[in-house]
Amino acid sequence: MLALLGFATIAIFLTLIITKRLSVLTALVLVPIVFGLLAGISVKDLADMMLAGIKQVAPTGILLMFAVLYFAVMLDAGLFDPVIVFIVKQVKGDPLKVVIGTAFLTMIVHLDGDGTATFMIVISAFLPIYKILKMNRLVLAGIVALGVGPLHLVPWSGTSARAISTLGSSAEQMFNPNVPAILGGVVWVLIVAYIFGKRERKRLGITQLNYVHHDSLTADQKSLRRPRLIVLNAILTISLIIILTNGWIPAAVLFVIASAVALLINYPKLTDQQKILKSHGANIFMVSSMIFAAGIFSGILLGSKMIDAMAVSLISFIPENHAGLLPVLTAVTSMPSSLLFTPDAYYFGVVPVLAETAQHFGIDKLEIGRAALLGQMTVGFPLSPLTASTFLLVGLCDVDLGDHQKFIFKWAMGTTLVMTIIALITGSIHL
Repeated sequence: MLALLGFATIAIFLTLIITKRLSVLTALVLVPIVFGLLAGISVKDLADMMLAGIKQVAPTGILLMFAVLYFAVMLDAGLFDPVIVFIVKQVKGDPLKVVIGTAFLTMIVHLDGDGTATFMIVISAFLPIYKILKMNRLVLAGIVALGVGPLHLVPWSGTSARAISTLGSSAEQMFNPNVPAILGGVVWVLIVAYIFGKRERKRLGITQLNYVHHDSLTADQKSLRRPRLIVLNAILTISLIIILTNGWIPAAVLFVIASAVALLINYPKLTDQQKILKSHGANIFMVSSMIFAAGIFSGILLGSKMIDAMAVSLISFIPENHAGLLPVLTAVTSMPSSLLFTPDAYYFGVVPVLAETAQHFGIDKLEIGRAALLGQMTVGFPLSPLTASTFLLVGLCDVDLGDHQKFIFKWAMGTTLVMTIIALITGSIHL
């Protein structure tokens, strides 16, 4: 019964946001509450679950709130202007080159395995170009989402770390056999970028840009530019990224401090600081509010044990005489399962059950881990409503989550299928 309610919660939620019957914010809050009540959970217990979920995502919510503010300050101060001008000159108004460039930059930046940092850096650099050329922002969100997927299998990403620790493995055992699949995924992303770019080129044509970035700015934007501080802002941003990727300071605390320092350095006048905060307040609220709503959603699913019941029910559907297909089934379903399970729920709940089942049938449990990483919260995390960074991605691109999912789901599924085929060919997983 709990499993059925859990699947219904996910299905109704996705249906409501894709069909735009409810906003993501209201659906994240109201749908799990309704199904929690149907499960017979008391209002007090539901409230406790929601509070637990909010507490769990609070550091992430604070991180994204101040990360958006920090990069908004850097954009307003003009830190990315030289990058924008250089890219515009190189692409010469060709949407195809813009989309391929987006894919390349995303994959390079995401070598650190940090989705949040990648989204902020890449979108900050490319969003103005997409706007100038009147390109579809769903393409930007989609290509960035695809680009991080294969590279998120690096052993220092949070997802891989979960798989490695759950199965008592090592980075070499989990990561190395999947390297050919990762490379295949990279090639697939570039192919998709080419397809999207050709479509945008056909729709918009190639614009002969005589583009001077400064001339495209409004009077207010020009007044906020700080060209003399570009070097200092670059040093501050590079230092922030180094500290972030090395984990020397908790990310939420780091961005709170960095935002305050960035505001003070670039806009020492209180009136200028207020102007910055007011101009970006709506975007900051939308991103942070989604995070806390997602905390309520996951808090109820976890606290009610619906996720545990869903995991057990999935295992029961595997016929014993087809147990040899378990790694392949795990791989093929890994990307869509990102819409159902948080990374903690999947890697600490579902994977151990799958691994134990695999061993029962004489299958190496590490194959389950490698198969799961081909999609679950790697390729799939930039589409999942259960991860905070998804809301950062769609928030920065100013696109609707449902539209983003409809636009890129099949292509993301393609990434996982390509990687699965290569993993089978190279022996990372077996039939």
